[in-house]
Amino acid sequence: MNLDTLLVFVLASLALAVIPGPTMLLALSNGIDGGMRRASWGIVGASLGSSIVIAVVALGLGSLLAASEWLFNAIRVAGVAYLVWLGIKLWRSDATDLGAALAKSSPESRLHGRIALLRSLAVALSNPKSLLFFAAFLPQFVDIAQPQGPQYLLLGGIFVLLDTCVMLAYAGAGTQAVRWLSRRGLKALNRGCAVGMWLLAATLAVWRRPGA
Repeated sequence: MNLDTLLVFVLASLALAVIPGPTMLLALSNGIDGGMRRASWGIVGASLGSSIVIAVVALGLGSLLAASEWLFNAIRVAGVAYLVWLGIKLWRSDATDLGAALAKSSPESRLHGRIALLRSLAVALSNPKSLLFFAAFLPQFVDIAQPQGPQYLLLGGIFVLLDTCVMLAYAGAGTQAVRWLSRRGLKALNRGCAVGMWLLAATLAVWRRPGA
């Protein structure tokens, strides 16, 4: 893969990563409610989900989803329901003090971390738009005259790395918000994340497969 192609991919991936999506909103909310420790668990889940989606595309299974209307709609409905549920959870959650969050017992902290991981993983895997997007986006940068497996591994690794860095920035912004905003301000920010989840759910609900 030549350097120019790789540079274009990096710039395009970075531009896509900074656009707020459900995993970014979760990173921000986790940073508010549980500090960087909980947010880091969620970021691991989101990155794992993206890696699985990219692996599915590399194996050629993205075309199966594009061809199967039933499978696409089943995943889409599940994704919409899950985003709506997450929005409700974020809307109802109380903004916690960062010091109190960090002072929680280790077992409780690990439990919240695992919940954050599973939530972010579920979000990443229940959005058929992501799978179809990667199925359309990644092949544009793959040289079919060369072995494709290593190329998908490189491109996927770069995308996940950039996406992880952006999520860390969102989570960091959440932890800083705890220090600078009042409890009312933090609750408003959490509810803003909830509204974002509902808007993304509405977008996914009305979205149709290309060519459908």
